[in-house]
Amino acid sequence: MTDEHLEQTEQQPEPEVDALDAVTRERDDYLDALQRLKAEFDNYRKRVARDQRELAARAHERLMKELVPVLDDLERALEAATEHEEARLEEGVRLVHRSLADALAREGLVQIDTDGKFDPHTQEALLSQPSEAEEGSVIQVLQKGYSLGDRVLRPARVVISAGPPEPTPETSA
Repeated sequence: MTDEHLEQTEQQPEPEVDALDAVTRERDDYLDALQRLKAEFDNYRKRVARDQRELAARAHERLMKELVPVLDDLERALEAATEHEEARLEEGVRLVHRSLADALAREGLVQIDTDGKFDPHTQEALLSQPSEAEEGSVIQVLQKGYSLGDRVLRPARVVISAGPPEPTPETSA
């Protein structure tokens, strides 16, 4: 019996060693998978950052290509100014303005509409003054506003009507 008992006690540690080996292998497999996932994520993060830099560089390059002709037009206007040809200078400045406005419009810049009622989402009221116009309507634009896509880059700065002027009581003497 003692030999049999010894054989049983020798056989019991084997399943514990096998279980420990299995758990260790499983742990190593999980660690390996986690390390691979971490490396893949790092590579993905680096690739996305590189792609974003390249996209920004291409957009910047495209904008510069749009603005170089405007720079050329401005140089021509400055040459006309040195020759004191006022008509050519005005024409040159108008050409530069038109070229720049067209280039910015191609990039999605839109002038904010200021006709009609005051819109606090796209306009900034700097003054309110009595006017024959309806109360709350825009009566003067002090600075144009612009939007790019659905975002306001700069609100239009306007003067709005406070309604008709109140009659002043006449003083009788």
